[in-house]
Amino acid sequence: MPTGREQQGGRRGRGTNTSARRSERARSARSGGQRSTRPRPGTGGAFKLASTRRAAVLAILVCAMALSVSVPLRTYMSQRDELQAKQQQQAELAEDVHELSKRKDMLSDPQHVEAEARRRLGLVRPGETPYVVHLPPGKKPEKPEPAPKPKDVPWYQQLWQSLTGGGS
Repeated sequence: MPTGREQQGGRRGRGTNTSARRSERARSARSGGQRSTRPRPGTGGAFKLASTRRAAVLAILVCAMALSVSVPLRTYMSQRDELQAKQQQQAELAEDVHELSKRKDMLSDPQHVEAEARRRLGLVRPGETPYVVHLPPGKKPEKPEPAPKPKDVPWYQQLWQSLTGGGS
């Protein structure tokens, strides 16, 4: 049967192991029997990713969201511009309709139609004597062009005209 020293020596080797177990049990008892869910520094956080990897994943997510928003946004902008163009075209067409309805009302007036027939076609009423004046064929009187004022002509042209006798 082993003596006390041998038992103690044997226990010493195991004793450090049991003391580590005891301290671990004490820590778990203090935390309520659960292990800490807080990430330890250097472990990578909740998803076990390093900070640079987290930043890369975040950048990829931001890019994906930007791309998924850009296509509908571009479509919205182009449709908005197209809608403005169509509204402007509709306003112009409404103005044209208004002008044409005014023209229709004028043409439905018999006095206006008669005045247009006299002016454009040279028609007369029965019993009226039309007079047509024909000018003799020849040159039409030309209006002389006014001479440019000395103020409008640059100085070098005035000098040249004075040397050449008022020529061009």
